[in-house]
Amino acid sequence: MDIGPEMNMKALYIVSSAGHTDEIMEMIREAGAPGGTIIHARGEGSQHHLVMGVTADYEREVIVSVVDTNTAEKIMATIKDKAGWKTEVHGVCFTMPVERIIGLSTDNQ
Repeated sequence: MDIGPEMNMKALYIVSSAGHTDEIMEMIREAGAPGGTIIHARGEGSQHHLVMGVTADYEREVIVSVVDTNTAEKIMATIKDKAGWKTEVHGVCFTMPVERIIGLSTDNQ
């Protein structure tokens, strides 16, 4: 599938505490996302936490999903309500515009 700029697609990034990807994937699928890519990461804030002289970083996970603008808005509202910063998930999400996609499949292809 070759999607051009007329499709108005977004790359949706959801950053959360590690261990919550199954829960988040269920939320985004219910909101209309076909799936996502999970990337393991670590977070480092302005304050470093030392444990026995070793810097302890926060384990994070990033879910990336390419969706249309309306679906991105639904997912962001869901994350804010159910998995936002004030929950144990500590979810943060943002979008970036997608100009072109080659290689994604859909049910129509």
